[in-house]
Amino acid sequence: MSILARPGVAALAAKTMQGLTGLASRRSGGPGSSAAWQARFPEYPRDVSELTVPTSVAPAPVTVYAPPTGTATRPPVHINFHGGGYVMSMPEVDDALCRFLAVEAGVVVVNVKYVVAPQHPFPAPTTQAYDVVRWVAGHGAEHGWDGGRLTVGGQSAGGGLTAAAARQSLEQGGPAMALQVLHYPPLDLATAAKAKKAAVAKPMLRPWMGEIFDTAYVPDPRERAHRLVSPAGAADTADLKGIAPALVITAEYDLLRNEAARYAERLGTVGALVEHHEVGGADHGYDTKDDERARATYALIARHIRQATAAAS
Repeated sequence: MSILARPGVAALAAKTMQGLTGLASRRSGGPGSSAAWQARFPEYPRDVSELTVPTSVAPAPVTVYAPPTGTATRPPVHINFHGGGYVMSMPEVDDALCRFLAVEAGVVVVNVKYVVAPQHPFPAPTTQAYDVVRWVAGHGAEHGWDGGRLTVGGQSAGGGLTAAAARQSLEQGGPAMALQVLHYPPLDLATAAKAKKAAVAKPMLRPWMGEIFDTAYVPDPRERAHRLVSPAGAADTADLKGIAPALVITAEYDLLRNEAARYAERLGTVGALVEHHEVGGADHGYDTKDDERARATYALIARHIRQATAAAS
């Protein structure tokens, strides 16, 4: 067993990564700063407000992106969960995506700052994610949103939380989701990161990083087969009929590509797969660096969200 797979070591490494990420975000205008993320796609305006959503885990701060003036009186809502290996709290990375979707899909986008490990290991993030979904569905009208036309999505770990929220919604009778968007998600933590194979020798997400993330998030290896952690794992064989329709997006060179593809196939068997789209020649997190590919993928997501919320009218 690698030393990084020891919970104490993984927790320390995760906290170190958090500290380094925090330093980068506070550097005024530098790479990784909030200003740098907000500078992407300047043609999409940033009309935001801040709210705090009460949850059973901890209050969840959210940034709400408004669609353009003239959009429907009560626009539909898209909830976004950012990536970061369940360890880094970095919702600002998705600022360009949120602005893009608000305009192109005509939705209110609720960008969630959820709790992260090792301070809040599993199941806290999955519980909080589902609590946010229920709150938006139940209280959206108070803010002028149509919580009955709800989509949920996320990148990387945020895609894993989206899948977990959709599963809880299925098992607990709602709220209804018109679409779940799983963008290069981790969906099989039961398989050790070092046992996963990428299509390139040196993928962006390295096995050692996966060991830190997986161990910090779920310290007990036995829990990593849990359905809310590893829906693409061999242990989860439940019938998913009735789960929210899904758009699954994978990156060809991503270490996580195969597990997401397996889950897409599983969703397809119960009629819940809207599309499995593969981004060729791309690696994990490609959209944070490659504006051309990001625009193409974001346009695909926006189109599916617009179609799903229109059908839910």
